Amino acid sequence: MLFADLAGSTRLYEKLGDAQALRAVGMCLTCMREATHAWRGRIVKSIGDGVMAVFDTATAAMHAACAMHMKVDDLPLVAGVKLGIRIGFQHGPVLEEGSDYFGDTVNTAAGVTALAKPDQILTTADTIAALPPALRKASRALDSLSVKGKLEEIHVFEIIWQEPGDVTVIAEDLAPPAAFSTRLMLQYRGAQIILDANRGRVAVGRDDVCEVVVSGKRTSRHHARIEWRRDKFVLTDQSTNGTFVLFDGEPEIVLKREEVPLRGRGWICFGDSVTQSESDIMEFEVLSR
Repeated sequence: MLFADLAGSTRLYEKLGDAQALRAVGMCLTCMREATHAWRGRIVKSIGDGVMAVFDTATAAMHAACAMHMKVDDLPLVAGVKLGIRIGFQHGPVLEEGSDYFGDTVNTAAGVTALAKPDQILTTADTIAALPPALRKASRALDSLSVKGKLEEIHVFEIIWQEPGDVTVIAEDLAPPAAFSTRLMLQYRGAQIILDANRGRVAVGRDDVCEVVVSGKRTSRHHARIEWRRDKFVLTDQSTNGTFVLFDGEPEIVLKREEVPLRGRGWICFGDSVTQSESDIMEFEVLSR
């Protein structure tokens, strides 16, 4: 059982306002869902600015937790604010009623999540014991801590996802199951392009050497590229007039010699605003299968 939530969301609403904070929450929730599905987990429910998810094994939960942090770490700043999440997970039996889960395992997972700091993953000694030896190396023992709902203190461990070494090998070299590999579908001028880990790069611009040729007046010869990087597709602007991106349900953003990971569904325009342009617009959708 795994819980993940956006750290400091209350302060985020106060600092950024409702619209920007809601955008930040949506971006983080998308990262959580994508990582959960990639590791064959299931979202039990969304809880405000976080999720409750269930996995078949502690190994899958740990991989998903690391993937969530990596995805959120790659998100762009929101009004100058770096986003961060906190995660806790626990291995053990649960009581399933309808579409929800209950019991000591659930309570412990929620309890260690409440103890976690931004950019941190916490679990317990019982969960560490359920991991294979290679994954245990990516953890470090903290202290025996008091967890809400538990009469006695429990031994808490941290998963070191963000440092070089064992956890980097674990998170990057062991890909998600092939059945849930990520693909990117691009639609432009009636043509469809599918990118995946094998065919992972496409160039966009006015030059005929580009895989996608765009003839807009404000489009540069080599305007942008979309490429597979680690576990995601990244759009990079290389132009004079910028690349405009509209994620479904979010405000439009403008890239100027910048990059952004593509997620969910949305639209891209090269040199003009998606909402005002008369030029051709590229539609994209990130697919997990």
